[in-house]
Amino acid sequence: MQTTRRTFLGAVGATAALGVVEKTSFAAASGAAPRAPNATAAPGEKVLFWVAVSTPCDKDLKFDEELYKDLLAYLKASGADGVVVLGTTGEFPSFSFAERKKVAETALKHRSGLNIIVSTGTSNFPETIELSQHAEVNGADGLLIVPPFYYKRVRTEPLTKYFSMIFDKVKIPINLYHIPFASGVPISHDLLHSLEEYPNLAGIKDSVSDPAVYQQFVAEFPKLNMRTGTTENLKYALDHDMGAILAEGNNFTKLIAAVFAAKRAGRDFSEPIAKLDTALKLLRAGGVDEYGPMKYALSLQMGTRQFYQRPPNSDVTDEQKAKIKEALDQIKQMR
Repeated sequence: MQTTRRTFLGAVGATAALGVVEKTSFAAASGAAPRAPNATAAPGEKVLFWVAVSTPCDKDLKFDEELYKDLLAYLKASGADGVVVLGTTGEFPSFSFAERKKVAETALKHRSGLNIIVSTGTSNFPETIELSQHAEVNGADGLLIVPPFYYKRVRTEPLTKYFSMIFDKVKIPINLYHIPFASGVPISHDLLHSLEEYPNLAGIKDSVSDPAVYQQFVAEFPKLNMRTGTTENLKYALDHDMGAILAEGNNFTKLIAAVFAAKRAGRDFSEPIAKLDTALKLLRAGGVDEYGPMKYALSLQMGTRQFYQRPPNSDVTDEQKAKIKEALDQIKQMR
């Protein structure tokens, strides 16, 4: 079984994320009538596109609040339905507990009409609960929660206890984060079944590229939103009325939004997916395989000052900058 995937646009790290069947603002994002947050979503309402949004830092590696506001507005204007705040692509492990609250507050105050899912997982339940309640109080539409990731090979029963402690304290929709190549703790079918008593169990984000793994999730839990976190499984997700949380959404927002627009309009979306795949290959060949290069490319696309990432992620090199500029020019010519 494949257990790794390209990070954002390459082979380093992991893609970000979360997902959710949300509360009333979900209706605003999908055009559906408002309904209780714990109600099962109709198939069409699950077909939404979240960007696993990056977290910009300035040259001093401090959170760049103003650039973050601009980024959220840019993603909304480019067609994203929502964002996952402080997922893997958002570099959540590289931010302190206090910083994570500030980043979430900034996103929720300046959401630009986006559906907001906040990634609140930590390696301990007190901090995970506090971050989750903080997100809920500040208006998050849902949560994405990675399993406690220090201890490996843990059994289903104690994991169920861990997540139950969170479900008992938070009422907005919760998605579990399946990213075992980073967390070391997979989300099993047994774990999801053990949590089905909670009406706000919304679904998962699956960041494993293996089609068999994703297809088994979809088959076993058709009523939940089994959001794909990889472009490799995007077509299958849409064919089965599931959503997606994609790190690629940072650089390819409009192209991905076009795929979702075609799906929701009942049109064949093979052409926009092929266009997306071509653009992905061009930028990957241009050197965007880590967060530093990815953020540099995004700053060029937005026309802003440069985004920076935190260590241990790598800075963009001068050679990569040249390749990225060339690749972006080629992508523009595709239109």
